[in-house]
Amino acid sequence: MTSIALPENIDSLKAYSSAKSEKLTGTTWLNANESPYAKVYETCFDTLNRYPDPQPEAVIDAYSQYSGIDTDGVVMTRGADEGIELLVRTYCQPDKDSITIFTPTYGMYKVTADTHNVSINELSQQQLADASIAELVSAIGDSKLVFICNPNNPTGSIQPLQRIAQLAESLAKKALIVVDEAYIEFCEQQSCAPLISGLDNIVVLRTLSKAFALAGLRVGFMLSNPKLLAPIRKVIAPYPVSTVVAVIAAQALSADAITQMRRQVSILNVAKKKLISWLQESEIVKEIFSGEGNFVTLQLTDKCYVQIATQMGLIMRPFLLYGQDNWLRISIGNEQELKQVKSWLAVCRQAEEV
Repeated sequence: MTSIALPENIDSLKAYSSAKSEKLTGTTWLNANESPYAKVYETCFDTLNRYPDPQPEAVIDAYSQYSGIDTDGVVMTRGADEGIELLVRTYCQPDKDSITIFTPTYGMYKVTADTHNVSINELSQQQLADASIAELVSAIGDSKLVFICNPNNPTGSIQPLQRIAQLAESLAKKALIVVDEAYIEFCEQQSCAPLISGLDNIVVLRTLSKAFALAGLRVGFMLSNPKLLAPIRKVIAPYPVSTVVAVIAAQALSADAITQMRRQVSILNVAKKKLISWLQESEIVKEIFSGEGNFVTLQLTDKCYVQIATQMGLIMRPFLLYGQDNWLRISIGNEQELKQVKSWLAVCRQAEEV
C-alpha cells in the first residue's frame, strides 16, 4: 500500500499547540485567556435550511459603529485566526514571499506562514520596541506582511500608535502592517483603528473571543481600507459565518452588551492589579510581565510549582520563553478563581520552606 506524499512544508510543519489541545483535567481554568463571564443568548433555528449571509449586515453594521470604521472596511471572519490565514494566502506567494514577526509572540503567525510555504523573517520584541524606524525597515527587508500583536501575547507589551504609524508610512507600497488587537479592549485608547483612514497599508485584526467573552463562537473581524480588503473578499469562503453565529454576534454588539463588556473589562483590569501584587510578594516568582491584556506572564524560580498547581486542579499555561522552561501565563479569572491562585502561591511558599 502506497501513501500519498505530503508537500515538504506540511510534512515538517509543527502544529500550533493551543491551551485546549492539551488534554488536562482540573477545576479552575486560567490557561487560555478566556473571559470568566458567561451570558445566555437568544438563538434562532427556523432558517437553517437556507445558506447564511456571507457577511451578515446586522453584525457588520454593529461592528462598524463600535470600531469607528465604515462598513466597507469591515470583514467578518471565523476568529482572528482566519484573518491571519486570509492575509497570508491572499498577499503572499508561496516559496517566494516572507512575513516578519517579532518574537516571542502569538504562534499562529508562524504556523500559518509555514502552512503556505511562506518564509518567516523573525525579529525580536526588543527590536520592535527599541530599534529606530530606519533600522526596523532595513531588518524587515522585502517582507510582504509585518505582524504586530498589540498588546503582545505573551508579554503584554504594547507599541505606541505613533510608532506603528511611522513604520507603516516608511513601508508604504512595500508591506502591509497587520496589527493584531485581540486584547485591545483592555486598553481601548491604544487601538490602531484610527490609523486606517490615513494609511493605505494598515490592517487591524479583532476578535470577540476575549473581552466579549465569546471564545466558543469563533468570531473575528478584519478592519482596513476597502481597496486592501477587495482581494480578501475574493479569497474568503463563500459562507464563512453560520446563521446562529451571526445572530449571537449581533446581540453581543448591541449598545447594552458593549456597556456590559466594558464594565467587565474594568473589573478584570482591577483584578489583574491585585494578582500582580500577590505575585510581587511571592518568593517563587522571579520576573513578571504585567503589560496589557487579560493575563499576566511570569517566570517561576522553579517549574516544579506548575505541577503543584495541576495537583490542586488549577490549570495555567506553562511554556518555553527565552530558552527557559519555567515561564507561566495566568489568565485573569473571577474573584473565586484568583483566590485559587493565591492559595497555590501559599502552598508553594510552604513547600519551599520545607
